[in-house]
Amino acid sequence: MAQHDDQLHFILFPFMAQGHMIPIIDIARLFAQRGMVVTIVTTHHNYLRFKTITDRATQSDHLPIRILQLYFPSVEVGLPGGCENVDTIPTRDMIMNFFKAISMLQQPLEQALGEMEPRPSCLISDNFLPWTSETARKFDIPRLIFHGTSCFYLLCSDNIFHYKAHESVTSESEPFIIPGLPDLIEISKSQLPDQFNRTSSETGDLHYQVREAELTAYGVVINSFFDLEPTYIKEYQKVKKDKAWCIGPVSLCNQEALEKFERGDKASIDQNHCVKWLDSRKPNSVIYVSLGSMCRLTPKQFMEIGLGLEASQQSFIWVVKGAGSNRYGELETWLTEVKFEERAKDRGLVIKGWAPQVLILSHPAIGGFLTHCGWNSTLEGVCAGVPMITWPMFAEQFLNEKLIVQILGIGVAVGALERVSWGDEDDVLVLITREEVEKAISRLMHEDDEGIERRKKARELGIMARKAMEKGGSSYLGTTLLIEDIKQQVNKKISNSNSRR
Repeated sequence: MAQHDDQLHFILFPFMAQGHMIPIIDIARLFAQRGMVVTIVTTHHNYLRFKTITDRATQSDHLPIRILQLYFPSVEVGLPGGCENVDTIPTRDMIMNFFKAISMLQQPLEQALGEMEPRPSCLISDNFLPWTSETARKFDIPRLIFHGTSCFYLLCSDNIFHYKAHESVTSESEPFIIPGLPDLIEISKSQLPDQFNRTSSETGDLHYQVREAELTAYGVVINSFFDLEPTYIKEYQKVKKDKAWCIGPVSLCNQEALEKFERGDKASIDQNHCVKWLDSRKPNSVIYVSLGSMCRLTPKQFMEIGLGLEASQQSFIWVVKGAGSNRYGELETWLTEVKFEERAKDRGLVIKGWAPQVLILSHPAIGGFLTHCGWNSTLEGVCAGVPMITWPMFAEQFLNEKLIVQILGIGVAVGALERVSWGDEDDVLVLITREEVEKAISRLMHEDDEGIERRKKARELGIMARKAMEKGGSSYLGTTLLIEDIKQQVNKKISNSNSRR
């Protein structure tokens, strides 16, 4: 037993998409701060996105975080060279090529795991990596799934599958009630993630593999906290026989301004300029608008957002992903030559590309957040104690909207009615009009009784989120219980091995 069996070694393997990688990097730091050796499995181009953060964690903070870079066979499967992240896939038609390349990582991953010291204690992998269940079995270690969403969504999803509730309606737009929930939640098929709708045989096979792998997984790691969704956490833990651990909001491991600024990717704005601009604004006066790293709205839709912001007369920070690329030439012209930026310069700041979202949201000037309801963004808004305008688009985002608006009471819906699958955005020029954007901003920022109550609830949840991550908090305890559980599994394995001698 000269292989450091007493040292736990957690292997973390995120899916190659920005919203999936960011929380895994935070989780790596959380485990490393508790004394675990952590290895993050990734590829070269994805590693470059978070290298600055992990370098500082290992060099300045001396955390035991290691990086395993696997060669990503993009060219071999017909993808452009260097296409290693979902946000670099040229067309939707190539998504299955991307998954094919990911599946080809199994053999090199298993070879690397076999050579590691200390030996791996568990594998925490994204639910979109179902083949990692087989890898975990080969090494006789627990595989835990990281879903990257809430217990509310997971319970909704589980109940829809179990009761086949979505099959009871006759049209895509007809609402149905999700059975077996503590609250009355209505949704339509057109608002559900792709796995509930008819897809190609290839994507259908993938969703089936994901579902089957989940049934055999040892447990689930969840980026949430007890006070956010107590009833849903209790119910989901029953479903998972208590093998579901809430350890979030993991973004709160970023305490320093530099950590918040560098989180995720290289920002497209100077930190000092961003903070100085925010410092010049009154508290709770700025609306922050960001629709996620996967946002591919049409130029005309972006223009409608801009005109709605302009009409609202509210100070704003607006993140425009893709501006400057060929696809967004029309938008770039409108921003510069039609002088939107010039007209709005006294009230607005436009960030073209990646924005330091956690840094921005945590500033006292921010009074509202127009979000696509991705779970990372939702939690970051919650942590900042900021009320939200919800504009869901695809995946689990419409259910996240139900949580924000209906259950938590900290949001206003902009009026999105059905999903727009990734790659289909060009089929709909304008989803939400400038008038709808202006109306939602006015309602969110208005200090009437409803607005005051919404802001109060948001502020209270922000305080609860921070307490959850502190020593003695519910998520700190969740992390402790997860570590203890894995330690017991390792000790049981050692004991069984010794008894066979």
